Amino acid sequence: MNRGDLQDWLDRYVAAWDTNDRAAIEALFTPDAEYRWRPYGAHRILRGREAILDWWLEEPDTPGTWEARYEAWAADGDRGVAVGTSRYLEGGSQAGQTYHNVFRVEFAPDGRCRTFVEHWMLEERDEPPPAG
Repeated sequence: MNRGDLQDWLDRYVAAWDTNDRAAIEALFTPDAEYRWRPYGAHRILRGREAILDWWLEEPDTPGTWEARYEAWAADGDRGVAVGTSRYLEGGSQAGQTYHNVFRVEFAPDGRCRTFVEHWMLEERDEPPPAG
């Protein structure tokens, strides 16, 4: 795994998100993959590709209501780290929100992800100080 391989996987991840195509999502993960977001709560861990697919497609984001850009930051052996943003546009369920993301991924020898850990932070909007 090198940074180019990781970037290719990230680009396919975004394309799968955009199309919500089951086969494209399935191609990203091993059958026993683990997917974690806000990774320290047990209720935010998906185990197995089928669970990932079901969750991803249960309430998919509508294409055109978001934009995302992720960049391969580091790769070493079967591990990689990526950074980027996910921004929700008007018409989406989270319109106006921007998330800053760090992804930690581990890959199987065939290039599919076996562990995906997402750390994210919601960008705070600047609010004027209270009057007084």
